[in-house]
Amino acid sequence: MKEKPLRNFPHETWTMRSLPTGTRKKTSSALFTVYSTSYRSTESVVGLRMAQDFNHTPVLERSIIELFSGLPVGVVVDATLGGGGHAKGILEHSHNVRLLGIDRDGVARDAAATKLADFGERVRIVAGTFADISTILEKERDFVKGEPVVGILMDLGVSSPQLDDPSRGFSFRSDAPLDMRMDQTSDVTAAMVIANIDQHELARLLRDHGESRFAPGIARSIKERQPTTTGELVEAVERAVPMAARRRGHVATRVFQALRVRVNDEEAQLESGLSGALDVLSPHGVLAVISYHSGEDRVVKRLLHEASTGGCTCPPELGCVCGAVPTVTLKKASALLAQPDEIGANPRARSARLRVAWRLAT
Repeated sequence: MKEKPLRNFPHETWTMRSLPTGTRKKTSSALFTVYSTSYRSTESVVGLRMAQDFNHTPVLERSIIELFSGLPVGVVVDATLGGGGHAKGILEHSHNVRLLGIDRDGVARDAAATKLADFGERVRIVAGTFADISTILEKERDFVKGEPVVGILMDLGVSSPQLDDPSRGFSFRSDAPLDMRMDQTSDVTAAMVIANIDQHELARLLRDHGESRFAPGIARSIKERQPTTTGELVEAVERAVPMAARRRGHVATRVFQALRVRVNDEEAQLESGLSGALDVLSPHGVLAVISYHSGEDRVVKRLLHEASTGGCTCPPELGCVCGAVPTVTLKKASALLAQPDEIGANPRARSARLRVAWRLAT
């Protein structure tokens, strides 16, 4: 796959001795060279404070730890690092691996730096997205040291701390600027998407995310009112959907989801990220992907199925005669789900779908 340039993310690498606050300096060890970098955004003081409150319970944690336990010596890529919950579990139970953590959210990276500080030079955190995994690994080759990528984790969607922070604009639970950017250095907010998108295109976007019956009316209402806050967006949706027709759950849930996916280019990022992950994963390495809504799970299911069949479309009763070569084997055809006890403790796990593949030797 042709590598793409990083999307406007500063190249920053952190030593995991402490939360980065100083100036850039170079230190060395017998194993590899690491860098500590000052990470200061325009909201640095606020970001550091928010990082202390970035408490995120990782979903399907037991399943992830089991999958990544017993891996051979190599590098694990947590391509959606978040607050570092999954990464911490992997590092505690897989002593042969080092972990490269990728996240576009600066607050999440700050929180992960704190959570993973005790693992020292076994960890490196970088700014970026999983769509650029090949390029990031190349830039971090001093950390990788030529070792195989033995595992990749992708935990998709928005995290609970992002939803719970009103200022991020992801949630309809409180009124806030209509933002929804995972990477707060990006120029495109949800309000800007609404201002610039064509009404018919907006309706198609809403239909793609499950708003079939009322998509045209919701799109018209949104375009007429041009909301700039989450509260105004909810009001625009409510005006278009009769009370009697409202399903279980909040009336604006799918609208918020559709806009968040568009703002963060999640669909294109997911396809690029999965292709890139399969390209860099070593033979017998494990790829684990957690999705939370049907749209992203369909993409994961389709791409992993294509990889597991080599793209073969021959009739099953005749067997493969086209010469397709599978590149992965799947743990199972269907997704793994959270157990009732985990759902009781962490309701967000209810919608989680875990799909697992192992890279075949070629």
